[in-house]
Amino acid sequence: MKNALYALILFTSTCLAQKPKNWITLFDGTNTNELRGYKMESFPNGVWEVKNGAIATVLNVKNVDLITKRRFRNFELEYQWAVDTAANSGVFFHIQERKEMVSANGNSPNWLENFEIQVLDDIHFKDTVKIRSAGSLYDLIRPKEKKLLPIGQFNNAKLLHKNGHVEHWLNGSKVLDFEIGSQALNELIAKSKFKVHPNFHGDKEGHIMFQHHGQRVYFKNIRIREL
Repeated sequence: MKNALYALILFTSTCLAQKPKNWITLFDGTNTNELRGYKMESFPNGVWEVKNGAIATVLNVKNVDLITKRRFRNFELEYQWAVDTAANSGVFFHIQERKEMVSANGNSPNWLENFEIQVLDDIHFKDTVKIRSAGSLYDLIRPKEKKLLPIGQFNNAKLLHKNGHVEHWLNGSKVLDFEIGSQALNELIAKSKFKVHPNFHGDKEGHIMFQHHGQRVYFKNIRIREL
């Protein structure tokens, strides 16, 4: 009887310890207090703007990526995204702020050293290779069973990371999953442009980042919970 009671207590404690924490709203349509510019202390007004309940990139300005003020390790991130014609962006995780922001060329300073979940207009963007299409793990894994909504409509996305396991869901379908550090993924990296970066995604926690690539993109209903 004592053994059974002990097992029940242990099982209950384990379940409670593994229970995800409450959702944190990162952007609710108006409040940007949980977000700031890369290497900035505040939200980069004039580079990103709140428009019709979404945060949107501003064109013809010096690009600044948007990051969460908080840092995360294991998490479930939900967000919606839309693009204008030929627009390109991405969502990154475990981002550090070691590098200076690259100016005026549309590239994040971290894009060659961190995993990127691609946000893209698949039809009109100049690069139509599927391994770099919307929903892909940029230049590494092409998305499967992808259902993409037309330009201007918001796609529902979910990104999950737990102890090295990553999943990306798009409009209700799991379009990719992988294990950080696995032989399969390491072989893909070794054959890619990222092979010259020995510390590629070497950090296990950091900021979530939304890329400003110089084109018009929109994000809304952003929330996250720690796992």
